[in-house]
Amino acid sequence: MKPADTGFIRLIRALGYSRQGLASAWRFEAAFRQECALALILVPVALFWHPGLVPTLLLIASLLLVMIVELLNSAIEAVVDRIGPEHHELAGRAKDIGSAAVLLALVLAALVWLGILGAQIWHE
Repeated sequence: MKPADTGFIRLIRALGYSRQGLASAWRFEAAFRQECALALILVPVALFWHPGLVPTLLLIASLLLVMIVELLNSAIEAVVDRIGPEHHELAGRAKDIGSAAVLLALVLAALVWLGILGAQIWHE
């Protein structure tokens, strides 16, 4: 058994694996690409609009949360697909639950954006 990397080497390797994961998601997951495109539009909007430090951070964090949940959902789908192509109730359930998590993250992001936008409109 190979000894585990520690310290700085472990960090460098972990960053490499993360980069590979992001590249893989970009290459194979259309939903992730769409969410990145949305973030590329909305993050500058949040920064330019700048409704305050905390609201701006919440706007950006809600978008990042959607992308994080999408990555986790894609990982679940990849593992389920790796196990086998035949239909299994638990495999379908896992995929459906992952998809529901993405939906809830999108709803949360929309509520954050609408809530902060609404607060700005009604308080100005």
